[in-house]
Amino acid sequence: MTVLDTIGRSFADGAGMFWETLWALVLGFGLSGAVQAFVSRAEMQRALGDHRPRTVVKAGFFGAISSSCSYAAAALAKTLFSRGADFTAAQAFMFASTNLVAELGIVLWLLLGWQFALAEFVGGAIMVALLALVLPRVVRPAEQETVRTRLNGNGDSEGGSDAHAGHGDQDAGQPAASWRTRIRSLAGWSDAAGYTISDLTMLRKELVIGFVVAGFAEAAVPTSIWRSLFITGHGFWSVLENVLLGPFLAIISFVCSIGNVPLAAALWNGGISFGGTIAFVFADLITLPLLFIYRRYYGTRLTAKLLAVFWATMSAAGLATEYLFKALGLLPAPSGGHGRVGRDVFGWNYTTVLDVVALIAFAALYWLYRNRERFGGGAGYAKDPVCGMQVQIAHAPASTTHHGHDYHFCSDHCARRFSADPATYAADGHGAGAGAGDEGAAEDPVCGMTVDPATAPAHAAYAGRTYSFCGPGCADRFTADPAGYLGPAAERH
Repeated sequence: MTVLDTIGRSFADGAGMFWETLWALVLGFGLSGAVQAFVSRAEMQRALGDHRPRTVVKAGFFGAISSSCSYAAAALAKTLFSRGADFTAAQAFMFASTNLVAELGIVLWLLLGWQFALAEFVGGAIMVALLALVLPRVVRPAEQETVRTRLNGNGDSEGGSDAHAGHGDQDAGQPAASWRTRIRSLAGWSDAAGYTISDLTMLRKELVIGFVVAGFAEAAVPTSIWRSLFITGHGFWSVLENVLLGPFLAIISFVCSIGNVPLAAALWNGGISFGGTIAFVFADLITLPLLFIYRRYYGTRLTAKLLAVFWATMSAAGLATEYLFKALGLLPAPSGGHGRVGRDVFGWNYTTVLDVVALIAFAALYWLYRNRERFGGGAGYAKDPVCGMQVQIAHAPASTTHHGHDYHFCSDHCARRFSADPATYAADGHGAGAGAGDEGAAEDPVCGMTVDPATAPAHAAYAGRTYSFCGPGCADRFTADPAGYLGPAAERH
């Protein structure tokens, strides 16, 4: 096989994995967006004040219904802790929000088989229980309070989440209507669509990297290479080596969130054990970029403890899941039941039908997202200008002000990137580049559409600046209430 053939086969395998899971991604992110729009995070914060078993169960449940990417989960866990949540409960929340989620289970089922989807929830519950047992004995209360004091006292260099710490006990910006009323309204569903689109936008790089890397791992890496990494044929010791190696591969792969599932499929076909595969999937929270973030949040000493505890609990959960499934006769055959993933998936079959339905549903969600102003949605939300995630303003993990405008972020990671180069991210209609005289594109502050200031159908001046609009209708709405679109609510675009 030539180099070009290998590259082509790798991309084809990655595309096949994506096509096989497209409908599941739309379904999972759609459900996640609905839950995030209709469930109050303030209630979560008030419920996580200790690490008793009942509280840890609550933390796991809240995390599972607040599914998010690894970066956002880490930021939210830090914010919950700084606002009074117990440290162990906050970390349990973080574990659950990336590992006990529906979209992850669906993609695991499609790429690897139902046993892996079941193992996600069984092993995830074991992992959270182990974390609740071990972490309080490793991180003492005095150390926790020292870190909490530093987080609340010093804040973050960008303004940080602690600038809003006083809002932790209320749903400032949260729509007053009950979830039962909102779930029957287009405004509520447009907010849910906003979460869905923003979460997909936020995770687009992880997803692309995950499928591309998995395609190359599947097609370009000889099976002999994988088998040389994973010890087989030695019973317990082989399984132990695999579950310890799985998290290490996750650390150096840099692929987090749901993007690591395709790579897990390639590793499974390469010879890693069932438990090792599960441990690898769970280890999306200890990739190198996240370890650097933990160090900034909690300091070097506590980060080292977290790495040790997280790695141990992830490996132990993988080991326990392997032997539990073996005892129950549920352990899948080494082939995974799917052969070589990403192959022979195109054509007119049930996957194609589901993908077509999913694309229609996604188009409807995108329409709701683009028209949320018309339906009364978007109140109390902002859009992270770096990653595109929809953020509830009252509970944004990080915030800053640039050129008189407030910006809100899903995590300190995004806030630091913004502060390092604000002109790049602020040029969205609210920072440099928003005026009619600027070169390049601008964003209509009413509907969010990208327009060329030189050819825009309408313009309006306010506070010494000129804004460009997609049409007279948006210009008239802006003129009637400019502060409504240039205050914090304007950031929801």
